[in-house]
Amino acid sequence: MKLDDVWTALREGLNDFRRHPQFGLFFGGIYALGGLFIVTVLIRYHLPWMIIPVAIGFPLIGPFVAVGLYEVSRRHEKGEPITWKGVLTEVFRQRERQLSWMAFAVLFVFWIWIYQVRLLLALFLGFKIPATLAAFLTLLTTTPEGIAFLMVGTVVGALLATILFSLTVISMPLLLDHDIDFVTAMITSIRVVFENPVPMFAFGLIVAAAAILALVPAFLGLFVVLPILGHATWHLYSRAIAQA
Repeated sequence: MKLDDVWTALREGLNDFRRHPQFGLFFGGIYALGGLFIVTVLIRYHLPWMIIPVAIGFPLIGPFVAVGLYEVSRRHEKGEPITWKGVLTEVFRQRERQLSWMAFAVLFVFWIWIYQVRLLLALFLGFKIPATLAAFLTLLTTTPEGIAFLMVGTVVGALLATILFSLTVISMPLLLDHDIDFVTAMITSIRVVFENPVPMFAFGLIVAAAAILALVPAFLGLFVVLPILGHATWHLYSRAIAQA
């Protein structure tokens, strides 16, 4: 694979979203509204320190939410009819297939992300955690302890994101496309990533940057960003498997 494959996949992802915006907005909306709901609950229960790690870590579960988008791109690629009934039936059918096991892997990594944030908060900030989000942000950006927490947290978070990206970027669409076990799918995904490090990690950086930027306007950017990235992931998978 080459970097050109990444740009082509992104263009094809944008084209799929333009062709079938109703599906993109639907699945992107589920993702965006889910994020807003979680943040609202955290505010309601006075846990402002959890808002930032949850918001940043939330995109980690994006590949699982994007299964419906993979199905739309798969049907378009194969010339199959794209209907709500067909797409949603295929999405719900994944509960009985190996893709459901991947959900546990994704959520497990997300749980590790939240746990390490709590651990780092205890190590660097101890009992200094303020009660409001504004005060928490001030603490993070104006104190040595807060800056150290951000630096270490960024490194650990980047490592976890890289691991999860390597496990899922190919395995998720592969499990939708073929009836294989999830362990084989994850191994295949890791192999493709490490055989094509430059284009795959470039795609990973684009996904991470776009997802974080989409969070800024109260998660609303995910209505558009998630569908484009989801469709693009399918097309990148198709190119990776074709060249494997």
